[in-house]
Amino acid sequence: MTSHRGSAVAFAVVLLLGTTACTDEPASPAGTPELRAALFDTIIARTARRTAFSRPKQHALDFEPLSAMRALRGDVVAADSEENLFYALARLSHARRDRHLDLALVPGGLSLSDSAGLDVWGAPDAPEPGHAPIRVFPDYGVPGPAYFVGDVALDDALVEGPEPGWRIISVNGRTMGEYEEAMRPWTRHSTSNGLRWKVAEALPTRSATVPPELRSEVLYLEVEAPDGTRRSVALPYRDVGSLQWQGRSEPRYPGMSVVRSTPTYDLLLPGDGRPLVGLVWHGFRETLVADVDTLMAIAERRALLDHALMVDVTRSRGGSLGAYAIQRMTPKPFKTTFGTLRLSDVIRPFVEQKRAERAAGEINDGGVPEVVDDGRWLAAWLEEDLLDALQRGDSITEPVPFKLAHAPKDSDGVLHPASVHFRGPLVVVSGPSGGSHLDQFNAIVVDNDLGHVIGVPAGGYSNTWEWEETLTFPGTEAPVVGFMWNIGHTIRPNGEVLEGNPAAVREWLPLTAANALVYYEQLFERVLAHLSDLGHPAGG
Repeated sequence: MTSHRGSAVAFAVVLLLGTTACTDEPASPAGTPELRAALFDTIIARTARRTAFSRPKQHALDFEPLSAMRALRGDVVAADSEENLFYALARLSHARRDRHLDLALVPGGLSLSDSAGLDVWGAPDAPEPGHAPIRVFPDYGVPGPAYFVGDVALDDALVEGPEPGWRIISVNGRTMGEYEEAMRPWTRHSTSNGLRWKVAEALPTRSATVPPELRSEVLYLEVEAPDGTRRSVALPYRDVGSLQWQGRSEPRYPGMSVVRSTPTYDLLLPGDGRPLVGLVWHGFRETLVADVDTLMAIAERRALLDHALMVDVTRSRGGSLGAYAIQRMTPKPFKTTFGTLRLSDVIRPFVEQKRAERAAGEINDGGVPEVVDDGRWLAAWLEEDLLDALQRGDSITEPVPFKLAHAPKDSDGVLHPASVHFRGPLVVVSGPSGGSHLDQFNAIVVDNDLGHVIGVPAGGYSNTWEWEETLTFPGTEAPVVGFMWNIGHTIRPNGEVLEGNPAAVREWLPLTAANALVYYEQLFERVLAHLSDLGHPAGG
């Protein structure tokens, strides 16, 4: 994912809209029916020419993005208030079912009386949404919409409240089936598993990401204990920063202790001396290269390189440069992910943005470095191949190694282990919480058969880049909202589009209400059993 906010957004608006004759500002910030109709038609036209549509996702979710969007034209045209228009546009954006694509408030655009939790471009961030003192998770052991309490805040007021493992029967008077269906249009997701995880995350929050009719001043739940006893509870919303959690839903591995913490991972080692290294992975963020280098220095100094390596990514964020980490996690060569770009009207301003980033020495994705080198491989492809393809009238580029971060454009994408690397077996513990670059990490491991993956597939969302743009009512300079497009595909090492198509796990072990309190213990048992099957002493 790449951010084009601030000056880049302004540049895009001037480039794309500056030659349009402007009329007077609309009398209402929500415009007229005619302006809203023109805005809708503009969004559809730009989506049709810019988007890299994922056929695997459309097949898996049984939908067609442009048809789903066009069905909402009447809602947008009829939205005669700022609030109604914002939520009509949010539903229009989310109809594409792409976890990466958000709608944002912009200076001078639509305003809401409550903006908690919304993305804001070019202005102070919106306030954090209120959070009830519980965390909720989907029950993946049940085919239908099933959710349960996964953690409870440390608070005496909740002594009579729900406990971890209790099922949620209804939310604010809606059954779980009704609640999930009501949340679907407002929940950004690229897979069914991802939808359920994000619905669960949103359930205990009071956020303006959903319209007012789905919010309440107090969270009313009907819950069911394991013995079948049902109880109705009313939970207050609080500042999430004031809540202290029991931590019973977070990764915990018996006998393993944290010996070092970084923004990228927690390093765990066993107390019984077995040859096993554990990493609870936090994300592929700004300090990844330095943190991984530190890990390898520790592993070499402490003679850990022949140990088995367990990487827990169940709470990982995305980012960049995952292949750099994998080159140090395995003794095997592997093919990295590839990427493409859809050729459209945004390509020239996109190249301009990348030129500016490289000149400033910061080719990045929301502040996360995108390349290991100085960007010369990426720059050569952008300035030569990409612009040449645009000039020829091509519709999409040929795949190249992902963002040219680790290999040049003419490479086969096969990367080799770093000089210092782990030499033992690799086991990945996976879950649907995150995606993006995490999905690429999992795909590289699975498609190259680098290791054994246990749990649930990742969230199933990954693009090369997105394009962000401030929309105006056509024919005016009146800003409305910030809108995003997916303009390129991530290609898995097996040649498949990754968006909506996550790599499968080797060993399925879902999180459920029944195993909520022992889930990580069960995962660890599977890890050790696999190592034992391989004959590695860590499994003994």
